[in-house]
Amino acid sequence: MNLIKPNGALHSGLDSEGSWVEFEQLGKTWRVYAPPWGSELQHDNAGLYTDLIINGITQRCRWIPPGNFYMGSPPSEKERHDCENQHLVTLTQGFWLADTACTQALWKAVMGDNPAFFTENENNPVEQVSWDDVQSFIKQVNILIPGLGVQLPTEAQWEYACRAGTATPFSFGETITPELVNYDGNVPYAGGKKAGCREKTVAVKSLPPNPWGLYEMHGNVWEWCADWYDEYPALPAIDPTGSETGSSRVLRGGSWSNQGWRTRSANRGWYAPVNRDNYIGFRFAVGQA
Repeated sequence: MNLIKPNGALHSGLDSEGSWVEFEQLGKTWRVYAPPWGSELQHDNAGLYTDLIINGITQRCRWIPPGNFYMGSPPSEKERHDCENQHLVTLTQGFWLADTACTQALWKAVMGDNPAFFTENENNPVEQVSWDDVQSFIKQVNILIPGLGVQLPTEAQWEYACRAGTATPFSFGETITPELVNYDGNVPYAGGKKAGCREKTVAVKSLPPNPWGLYEMHGNVWEWCADWYDEYPALPAIDPTGSETGSSRVLRGGSWSNQGWRTRSANRGWYAPVNRDNYIGFRFAVGQA
């Protein structure tokens, strides 16, 4: 692991736990140890990142710092749903999160096939993958790179990363346009201006990232989370992982086929873990910082 201090970092060093960098984010100074699976640590305006290479395909991962946030939506949020009751969540551990949904190229490099419907560009997100299919992908990646710890993010981790410190309906603010999000602009959010629908996925990183450098957290494809779907707790929660049992797994983010309200940071979806569709993909987390 390269020990050169990344641009924007305050300090870098080496101790008994490994090489580390210190930098500021969310008004705090963080010390993050370089993961053994990554390339050299880098830092930009969105925060700290490193590149994970799997069978020749590079996936950038962003460090998501620990913190707390209000998960769900306030009663005043337009087009919200009752399953989004707002509650305080604390995440005590930082984690690394892929900056994009898993691409068709990465899926092929790991699994050897391409189940996607929209195959004109291998940098489009893989879709038509069930939650169970994703578990097979995760298992194979962790065999290829022992100790990597690839997993789906929890629902709380996903929303925290999507919001990236914001409290508005979208990480971009109060509303969205097709220049920001791939969704069905024929049904805009909260009575906004109609803007058409692409009717397909777009390549990852085609649209602007959120403040933490994560692309297409709103729209393009729904993303599987680790949790079983269930009602939110009424009280504050620490590192929630959802119900221990259930019939449907959580989906987040909305897709190219959905109305604007479906792509809000707080919106919740759910689907049986065996189901597949051409609007469902995923992004993964890697271990913990």
